[in-house]
Amino acid sequence: MTSKGKILVVDDDRLVLATLTHGLVQAGYEVIDADNGDDAILLAREHRPELALLDIRMEGMSGFDVAAYLREALQTPFMFLSAFADEDTVAKVKELGAVAYLVKPLDIHQIVPAVEAAFANLRARSGSAAGPAHAMPEAAPRVEAADEVMGQTVAMAVGVLMHRYSLSRRDAWARLRRMAALEGRSLQDQAARLLEAVELLALPATDQA
Repeated sequence: MTSKGKILVVDDDRLVLATLTHGLVQAGYEVIDADNGDDAILLAREHRPELALLDIRMEGMSGFDVAAYLREALQTPFMFLSAFADEDTVAKVKELGAVAYLVKPLDIHQIVPAVEAAFANLRARSGSAAGPAHAMPEAAPRVEAADEVMGQTVAMAVGVLMHRYSLSRRDAWARLRRMAALEGRSLQDQAARLLEAVELLALPATDQA
C-alpha cells in the first residue's frame, strides 16, 4: 500500500505515542516516532518528514523548541497536540505558524482527519507555489480542531460539558456552539456564562444568598 505521507510524531507519554503511531500507520501513513525533543530533531534531519505532530510540554526540549528548529532548519510543517489551551500557549502556537492546534483530550479518529486535511492543504499550496515542496508559507493557514483554536475560556467550558454530560470532546464542542447560537451569543460569551454558572453552583448556600 502506498504511504499517504511521512509524519514525525513526538510525545513524551509513551502510551499516547504508541496510540498515535498505531492509528496513523493504520490510516496509511509512514510514521517516525520519538519520545523527546532531541531524538525528534535527529530523526527529522535523517528522515525529512512531510509533517510533524508535536506534543508541547515535554521534559527537556519542548514541542515549541522542536517546532522552531523544524521551521528554521528543515522547513518542515508542524501541528501541535496539547492538553493546554491558555492564552500564552495559543499565542506561541500562532507565532510559530503551526498548521494545526489540536486540544486534548482527542482520540485517533479525531486526529486522523486533521492530519489528512493538513496534508491536503500543504500539498495544494506547494503545488501552486514555487519553492521547496515542504516549505511553510509565511502565514500558513491553520487546520483547526473543531473549526477554530479554542481560547482558555472556551476550552474550559468544553471540558465542563464533557464531564457534566459524559460527552466526547466533539459532542461537547457542538453542544456549546448550539447553546451560543440559541442565545445569540459568541462562543466566548457563552463559555464565560457557563463557567460563571458552575462557579456559582460550587459556592456554599450562604454565599449564594
